[in-house]
Amino acid sequence: MNQKLFSKDFTLVVIGQIISLFGNATIRFALPLYLLNLTGSSALYGTVTACAFIPAILLSPVGGIVADRVNKRNIMVILDFFTAAIILAFSLLMNWVNLILLLTVTLMLLYGIAGAYQPSVQASVPALINQDNLMKANSIINTISSLASLIGPVLGGVLYSAYGLEPVLWVCMICFIMSAVMEMFIKIPFRKQVSDGGIWKIARADFAESVRFIRKEKPVIGKALLVVCGINLFLAAMIIVALPYLVTEVLDLEPSYANRLYGFAEGALAAGGLAGGIGAGIFANKLAIHKSGNLVIACTVCVFPIGTALILFSSGMINYIVITVCCFGIMVFSTVFAVQMMSFIQKETPQNLIGKVIAVILTVSMCAQPLGNAFYGVLFEICKGREYVVVLFSGVVSLMIAISARNIFKKFSTKS
Repeated sequence: MNQKLFSKDFTLVVIGQIISLFGNATIRFALPLYLLNLTGSSALYGTVTACAFIPAILLSPVGGIVADRVNKRNIMVILDFFTAAIILAFSLLMNWVNLILLLTVTLMLLYGIAGAYQPSVQASVPALINQDNLMKANSIINTISSLASLIGPVLGGVLYSAYGLEPVLWVCMICFIMSAVMEMFIKIPFRKQVSDGGIWKIARADFAESVRFIRKEKPVIGKALLVVCGINLFLAAMIIVALPYLVTEVLDLEPSYANRLYGFAEGALAAGGLAGGIGAGIFANKLAIHKSGNLVIACTVCVFPIGTALILFSSGMINYIVITVCCFGIMVFSTVFAVQMMSFIQKETPQNLIGKVIAVILTVSMCAQPLGNAFYGVLFEICKGREYVVVLFSGVVSLMIAISARNIFKKFSTKS
């Protein structure tokens, strides 16, 4: 394990992530937009994107199990090459088969690959970096993800609007090939585990082992996971549903102008994630696990100005500014919390379990979000004209979860 942060292998992982995540963000932006432009159906758009999300949930635990039993470098290389092949297949077939079916299958494959890919990246960090640098390393990985989410859709949108879908496909395919070739030169320490029985028996045993570790050996990780699920269910889902709904449907803004402002608000979310990732790296030595509950409280506090502004102001622009600024703040604090939690989990989990444990955490936390999306979609419809009620409800419930989180984390240190 290297004592310095930017060793050759970690640098290659970082560069590979920059290229791969940029391609991923761009293609996952362009394909749904192409579907929406082609059909004009928001219902079809929502159905296809919801279907695409399912494989990410299902394959994340598989990715974690594989990450602990196969060389993580090989997983990253194979999945990047496979993604490039999927994009090539789509570009060749798009004029010959049912496009809606092709788009649905392609997006499901892309999301599924992303779900299987991420545990390998997260599990490789502790193998390459000294524990003292884990927070900084995770900050870098998180910052890259936020930067890709910010720049990928912007550049993808420019390419798509100027030249159509095909150039976007070719640029993304080249990105994944470049990333795969670069990752071939990474050396990640790997110790082969003994396999006893068939693949399903191994999968069940590995999954059960990771759940037992979270519940019994390190219950603080299980409690942290419950906090994350609660925040995803009641806060993150509200922001995902409320942001486009409030900006484009509720606020008193001219329709075409509202669409543009919604794009800027999404950019503010990505910028908040970027700022949070950078901040986590800068203040890595000052962030203690027993104080992490304060970050969750800070997130929830940012919700209340949105609800208050909806009550007090009739001006669409004033409300928009308040919403955008608060969403930026929420992303800053939530990203720092996410980086801190990931670093803590990596420190506390044995190398032979880390991929599986991260995968279980990602899977369970992801499951809460679509449930929350559906819940808030119905709630906003019921409270039409009184949207502030939904926002304040989200803030109150999330604050209760955050206070519980602070009490939980106060009892633990990094040696728990």
